[in-house]
Amino acid sequence: MSYLIAIFRLPYIGLILGRAGVLGHISRLAPLPAWQKSLFSFVNFLVAGKNSQKNAGETLCLALQKLGPVFIKFGQALSTRSDLLGPDIARGLVMLQDSIPPFSSQIAKKIIERETGKKIEEIFVFFKDQPVAAASVAQVHKAKLTDGREVAVKILRPNIHKRMAKDITFFYTLARIMEFLAPQLKRLRLVIAVEQFKQLTELELDMRMEAAAGGKLRDNLASDIGVRIPWIEHRLTSKNILVCEWITGLRIDDVKGLVASGHKIDDITNKAATSFFNQVFRDGYFHADMHQGNLLVDNSGQLIFIDFGIMGRLDKINRRFLAEILYGFIKRDYKKVAEVHVAASLVPQNVNTEELAQALRSIGEPIFGQSVKNISGGKLLKQLFDITEKFNMQTQPQLLLLQKTMVVVEGVARRLDPDANIWEISQPVLEKWLKETKDPINEIENILKNTSEVLKKLPEFPKVMDKANQALTYLASGQIPQSSNTYSSLNEKKMELKSFKNQSIIGLLFLVILSIIVF
Repeated sequence: MSYLIAIFRLPYIGLILGRAGVLGHISRLAPLPAWQKSLFSFVNFLVAGKNSQKNAGETLCLALQKLGPVFIKFGQALSTRSDLLGPDIARGLVMLQDSIPPFSSQIAKKIIERETGKKIEEIFVFFKDQPVAAASVAQVHKAKLTDGREVAVKILRPNIHKRMAKDITFFYTLARIMEFLAPQLKRLRLVIAVEQFKQLTELELDMRMEAAAGGKLRDNLASDIGVRIPWIEHRLTSKNILVCEWITGLRIDDVKGLVASGHKIDDITNKAATSFFNQVFRDGYFHADMHQGNLLVDNSGQLIFIDFGIMGRLDKINRRFLAEILYGFIKRDYKKVAEVHVAASLVPQNVNTEELAQALRSIGEPIFGQSVKNISGGKLLKQLFDITEKFNMQTQPQLLLLQKTMVVVEGVARRLDPDANIWEISQPVLEKWLKETKDPINEIENILKNTSEVLKKLPEFPKVMDKANQALTYLASGQIPQSSNTYSSLNEKKMELKSFKNQSIIGLLFLVILSIIVF
């Protein structure tokens, strides 16, 4: 029934977006075939509202707010990509980051009292009724604890769980419809992508999980110079509220304010990009919602991360593959990049690596050494889509969140410093990590080398075991005197057999692990 309801929502959602002029903008900006662009243009002509061309970003912002929190989050990610949507639309979508209409402070106070079991005045000596920020999932109030510490109180929106579940069901349905109507889209694994988003949302809608995530990130970055994470008051944090350190600072996209305060923009850009790559490759645990509203700069120039509702993880093997790919692009070693794609099963094993390397070169060479302002995101996306389709490249669910975060980070860098190239900034980070980290392929080769002799003997294992069991039976029965040479010899063989058995098991285990990694 839920899927049926979702299907019936499609015309409504299409109408809301259509009246905002979304279809018209897609037809002009998106890397689509000509016939699809023509279709979108025609539909846009029929349904677009009067203000669809005027204040396009603001109109789209209002449309996404009307549609719900999942759509708002999508708009938040797009707000960083002025290269894809145009500067006017991107500026309008920035409002989605922390300027959503708030719910009343009375409701906020009731939620706090319900969650803590205490009156507001027992917890705070001051609680600001007007929220300082209101986003799609929660809003934030400034307050002061009875011990004098200033804090930010983050409160989930009422009924947010039901609204999110409703939107996710719709996207499930949409993903299945798209894969049915366009089978070529199955390689993008849209349904799996929605499932991953659902899992992330469930974590985001529990403030206790966000508090734990913030604590882990704070530990990981404790020794990093120029960045920090606010402390969290875990004793006052519950499923629906989070209390943490109040941060005073400028948003990272307030370039005029940062310059006026004496901060160097290129230093801030380097800090943000370097910290992101350290989180991804060094720690395997990264802030996955790095839009402008979640990055602040304090008076001392420190970069401060806030809002830990969405965090990403990446295991060591995938980190290694990804690092090799990015570093290969930076060094223009497209053959290496192609080989890593095959090794990581990002493309089928029978792909011609020379052809893939040539295709990758066609992407990398035009953008090498360019600042982000000189790179057309729309053209680049079209080229990437064409190439991935040609080589039947499968979408990797474990990398989806990272890919999305990279897009957001690059967009933030673009707004902060149009001359920056975060991929060049990443080079020293990648070089250091690759040197410090053992190559998993070399490790596997060493394992095989050390166990090869054992593995060669495995076919003889059943025969050896039969003979050994007979001998051990005699030993156990006491039929062979302990003083005899035969007894001593059999005892030695017993120990050798035990060692051989253990080595064989270890060898087989390594083979299983190797098979999992490779295949």
